[in-house]
Amino acid sequence: MAHTGDHYYVPHGSHWPIVASVAMTVGVVGAANWFNGNASGQMILFIGIAMIAFMMFGWFGTVVNESLKGMYNEQVDRSFRQGMMWFIFSEVMFFAAFFGALFYARVLSVPWLLGEDFSTHQVLWSTFGENWPTNGPGNVGGEFQTMGAWGIPAINTLLLLTSGVTITLSHHALKARDQGKTVLWLAATVALGAIFLGFQAYEYIHAYQDLNLTLGSGIYGSTFFMLTGFHGMHVTIGTIMLIVMTLRAAKGHFTPEKHFAFEGVAWYWHFVDVVWLGLFIFVYVL
Repeated sequence: MAHTGDHYYVPHGSHWPIVASVAMTVGVVGAANWFNGNASGQMILFIGIAMIAFMMFGWFGTVVNESLKGMYNEQVDRSFRQGMMWFIFSEVMFFAAFFGALFYARVLSVPWLLGEDFSTHQVLWSTFGENWPTNGPGNVGGEFQTMGAWGIPAINTLLLLTSGVTITLSHHALKARDQGKTVLWLAATVALGAIFLGFQAYEYIHAYQDLNLTLGSGIYGSTFFMLTGFHGMHVTIGTIMLIVMTLRAAKGHFTPEKHFAFEGVAWYWHFVDVVWLGLFIFVYVL
């Protein structure tokens, strides 16, 4: 049944929120046990991840079917847009916390310990003498090399910037009712995202095997992998969403007037691009 703009849409009862709660609880319990040395923790974590994947496909599938049946009105569209905006804002705050940790360690903590304030240097750590990047007290994790900016990171920057152009071209094609170019540019964006992830995987292997740069390489290693790793996770999620959008566009699910799902994913992808630019500058270049 279609809903007009004169009526406020009230969602029907759904079991998916309960499935989501159980799935996330299982995942957190599994991760906690795995990190604390419980042999069963890894399996529990993977079960939780599988449950989350099942929930996402089921829940989003329900929303897609309801949208195609014309059950949503303009009020629902506004609600979706506002929800996506708040979600992206929460992601901005998520990365801001990690950038803040990097800033605090590099700009505040290390200079304090190096002795810019003599009394602080003597009281807190009189024997500290390392500049950034530092691997902390006692040469934690051993000697390591930093990751250069002008190899794979620069290539990945070019890939993501290009992907921002291709998804914008796809959006313009969609609004021009050109389904072929819409699908073509979406597929190109998916390919660029996948290549980015391939290069990042290679970079991680290089870091561990050749540079001795690991999560255990003090504050530099932990902030490097936390920032780039979580960004890689977001690129993975974004690429999966882009694949879904490509399949939906090929099936003709979108019109120039109604395509919020496409726009929401495009917003998310541009957010991923902007975060990477910050990473490239503050983690690799500076």
